[in-house]
Amino acid sequence: MSLENDVRRFEKWDVDGNGIIDRGDYEAEARRIVAAFGETLNSGRGRAVMEALVELHRRQAEAAGVGPSGAMNQQQYLAANQQLMFGRGDTGFDELLRPAIAAIADLCDTDRDGLVSKVELRRWLGSAVGLSDADSDAAFDRIDLDGDGALTVDELVVAVREFHYGRLDVPLLG
Repeated sequence: MSLENDVRRFEKWDVDGNGIIDRGDYEAEARRIVAAFGETLNSGRGRAVMEALVELHRRQAEAAGVGPSGAMNQQQYLAANQQLMFGRGDTGFDELLRPAIAAIADLCDTDRDGLVSKVELRRWLGSAVGLSDADSDAAFDRIDLDGDGALTVDELVVAVREFHYGRLDVPLLG
């Protein structure tokens, strides 16, 4: 695991910068991503992103021992991720992060072809991570494992996992 990447992830999730991550931080991230795609939280895809990120927080908070709606400090967040993801390998990543990645990928899929294109990924990484178009395009090329010019949810899950392990320097998933 890359502790540096997980610390950066904590700082990214701490939307209000108060040194803790709570449900409101995850909700703010969902609102920001959904708005970047011109959707509302009342739309099916917008609601799916919100529900997936709230569920991600709930699982991490419970693992951190702060209850399903609790706030996590950095140490608790890191310990929860160790328990839920790093300590369980690929299975842990898949169980914890796939729902959020799938919901965001569905939101990104503006042409509804079931895949995320280079242009669609730009919008995600621009809104969620603040990457430039050029950096997003470079990220796309690195995570398009089969070189077909489109990303599947599986390719995105692998990319997020590789980022968390410090083997990919493309910041994904907010």
